[in-house]
Amino acid sequence: MTFTTLEDAGKFYRNYAKAAGFSTRVRCTNRKGNEIKNQLITCSREGKWKSKISPTEKTNPTAGLNCPARIYIHTLKDVGAWIISKVVLDHSHPCCPSKTEMLKQHRELSMSIRRTIENNEEAGIRPSKTYQSFVAAAGGHRELHFIEKDVRNYITREVRNVSEQEDAKEFGKYLLRMKEKNQNFFFELQLEEDQSIKLAFWADARSRAAFEYFGDVISFDTTYNTNR
Repeated sequence: MTFTTLEDAGKFYRNYAKAAGFSTRVRCTNRKGNEIKNQLITCSREGKWKSKISPTEKTNPTAGLNCPARIYIHTLKDVGAWIISKVVLDHSHPCCPSKTEMLKQHRELSMSIRRTIENNEEAGIRPSKTYQSFVAAAGGHRELHFIEKDVRNYITREVRNVSEQEDAKEFGKYLLRMKEKNQNFFFELQLEEDQSIKLAFWADARSRAAFEYFGDVISFDTTYNTNR
């Protein structure tokens, strides 16, 4: 079986895993320079390991079961395609297709769910309340294809990150407006690659004049006693 891209091959195996009742992970990727030559994708329960958290303290203990299920994907350089060169279908553990959608890899938030989360976050509604509203609307936890942690992760990863980026842009615009009103206003603003604030300093005209007259500065350490 051949694929146009490596991503297509990986997506094919993920879709198969979802239908069969397990999740996958990329075990290793071999490169030659900047080009990927082959990739090994295995069942997520491949290997021998166990959680460091005591089973008595963890409601859902996980462990590697040395599962052999996997696929090998190789590039066909001459034809510019990818091929699954080897497949192992057997698992060392039972698979449950009916519960696949609750595995982390297969849990999804629909577009409408995301919009509701964003609106509720903007309105100041707590994530737990937002999740409970989804549970009530669906008729129970079992009817949802995600958990409360997914809601919280989406807020942290997407909603608040975007908000921070927009805040940085608006802050920069504010400093520019202050500079336009008074040319003695000074500021320096540096942003990270993700548009979050890296460094910010500003001094209004009155503060600069006071410094020239008195020559002293009072500094407040707002992080005092927070990292002890």
